[in-house]
Amino acid sequence: MKNFNYKELVVLYEDNQVIVVVKPQNVPSQADESKDMDMLTAVKKYLIDKYNKPGSAYVGLVHRLDRPTGGVMVFAKTSKAAERLSNQIKNGEFEKEYLCITCGVPKDKTGTLVNYLAKDEVNNKVSVVPMATEGAKKAILHYEVLESFGGFSLIKVKLETGRSHQIRVQLSFIGCPLFGDVKYGANEKSKGFNLALWATKLTFIHPVSKEKQTFMVYPPVEENPWKQFEINKEMQVGSIASSYAFHREAELIKDFLPDD
Repeated sequence: MKNFNYKELVVLYEDNQVIVVVKPQNVPSQADESKDMDMLTAVKKYLIDKYNKPGSAYVGLVHRLDRPTGGVMVFAKTSKAAERLSNQIKNGEFEKEYLCITCGVPKDKTGTLVNYLAKDEVNNKVSVVPMATEGAKKAILHYEVLESFGGFSLIKVKLETGRSHQIRVQLSFIGCPLFGDVKYGANEKSKGFNLALWATKLTFIHPVSKEKQTFMVYPPVEENPWKQFEINKEMQVGSIASSYAFHREAELIKDFLPDD
């Protein structure tokens, strides 16, 4: 992937309190040791340019997406908005939904996964561990299998907690690693593809108006493995307050057929 330029930032919504944007895959949520352009810096540069601000601009990072994950994010433009959005996350009022494609089909069509996770900071890898493990954090997600074929599944996930690598680790633990996620056990055929995980839907209460706002972003439906599934049907565009179809330009990989 080429280096992300803040001038390419896709803005779904903006007012005096919040800005809702699309995070491309493989872009960090905030600055890291790679020194690659990150979302927090990109939003700041966007606001400085747009409003001709001298110096810096306030942008509050209230939630994160793992680097390989793309999709919808909201940033706060004031400290008050940041505090109120952060409180919503703590109180479970901040809702995040994802679509992912797994190598494997869960035994149950719907379910709730509850595990304790611990992160190996040196290797940047998370594992399911016993509850009593030092530093273990409880992780809860709810899932629904939308489609399955050829040993692959399109799954909708709603997070109740926001742990590092949570969806990747918990689904891998039940024998369904994410497509493209060789780190957590995906089959070799998916190696070299982007991680099939996309933050499709974000719902929060506006920090000032108190109105409930929902934003939805399509995954890259022209790419494999997404184009093998009926994404348009599953997104249910008519049921949301705001929608934005986002198709990232990419060279399409042809003749992909999963093994039976």
